[in-house]
Amino acid sequence: MRGFVEGALPRAYYFEYVDRSPGIAHNHDVMLAILVFLIGLVLGSFANVVIYRLPRGESILFPGSKCPHCGHPIRPYDNIPVVGYLLLRGRCRDCGALISLRYPLVELVSGIFLLLLYRRYGFSPAFFGYSLFSLMLLAIFFIDLDHRIIPNLLTYPGIAAGLIFSTLTGRLTNAIGAALGAGLFFVVVILVSRGGMGWGDAKLGAMMGAFLGWPLIAVALVISFVFGGIVGLLLVLLKLRTRKDVIPFGPALALGGMIALLWGEALLRWYLGR
Repeated sequence: MRGFVEGALPRAYYFEYVDRSPGIAHNHDVMLAILVFLIGLVLGSFANVVIYRLPRGESILFPGSKCPHCGHPIRPYDNIPVVGYLLLRGRCRDCGALISLRYPLVELVSGIFLLLLYRRYGFSPAFFGYSLFSLMLLAIFFIDLDHRIIPNLLTYPGIAAGLIFSTLTGRLTNAIGAALGAGLFFVVVILVSRGGMGWGDAKLGAMMGAFLGWPLIAVALVISFVFGGIVGLLLVLLKLRTRKDVIPFGPALALGGMIALLWGEALLRWYLGR
């Protein structure tokens, strides 16, 4: 079974693979890792902008960041990822309103995830492609959580980016099959559940298939349904939701995609090697 798992993913999946699991031993690697983490924080700050503005139909580029309560522009030194939040003690400098803890949380998750990708892939095309994928999943996680929508402005370009990335890594046929398979799977689920899931979930599934390919898309979907089912059951048991309430599934899909991206192969080996 071990041989099957190792051969399940095309060789291009491992191109320029850099095994950094024992730890970063050299000062050069340490500096690069710190740089990647800091860049991840900055990209996480941009993800916050996307999460807040995209569902509201606002430009994600202009104007600059401002307090959502008083509308005062945020000063550059207050907009430093994580650090600005800590220095301000979680409050706007001008009106004193509380700043959501989500902002530094998204920045930290982005930084940590890019660091994990760097440790696994080094500075390879896989690192850059999967970094884009993870940032899109991060934005979708919170947008769907807040607004119960998965924007086409993320999924359509995401599908295209995933197919381009798979072309560059020699996995195009695999990616097309995974994208179509995941999309059609959700179409069936939508029709059977009669509105239990939305078309945004189908498009997100296709995007994940385009990036992950087979069999990692299967791992992502299994994780998503297990996690979504557990969360939904807990919400009903705690009487925070009823069985008739619509619970967004995008966050579960995004989480499943992130886990499959980093640990999907190991999970496959564990499952098939039992």
